[in-house]
Amino acid sequence: MTLSPRALGVALVLAMAAPGIARAQGAEVAFGGLRADTSLPVEVTADVLSVNQTDGAATFSGNVLVVQGEMRLSADRVEVIYGNAERSRIERLHASGRVTLVSGKDAAEAADAVYTIESGAVEMTGDVLLTQGASTIAGERLVVDLTSGTGKMEGRVKTILQPGGN
Repeated sequence: MTLSPRALGVALVLAMAAPGIARAQGAEVAFGGLRADTSLPVEVTADVLSVNQTDGAATFSGNVLVVQGEMRLSADRVEVIYGNAERSRIERLHASGRVTLVSGKDAAEAADAVYTIESGAVEMTGDVLLTQGASTIAGERLVVDLTSGTGKMEGRVKTILQPGGN
């Protein structure tokens, strides 16, 4: 999966200090840079916006970029899910296709992501990848709390850590 030009050169977070290779079913990790102020407005830009007038469903497609403060989420497609019948409050965003989450210097890549705005939770699934310098961590599911900057990687987690590398 290729990072968007905006995310190229961005260091991906991994807060583990042990050198070597580790394999596990799940790993608790700290993502200090993957934080966001969930009270800020959410700005979405895309090539196309499709709105279903019957149910109010909104789908952004083509070079989608979601911005909230310093947090950036890019994807091929983002569906807006509303939290009430009046569609006045966005509950969550479902991103699919080449998803990249960037906040500050930290980033993560996956095939799919659901961002629950009020709680600040992002669940990324499908070939999730995080790196920091020469160190990497991969798995099938990553849940990040953007408010606290913590997360959990699950699903045959594999990490390669470089001694002395950050």
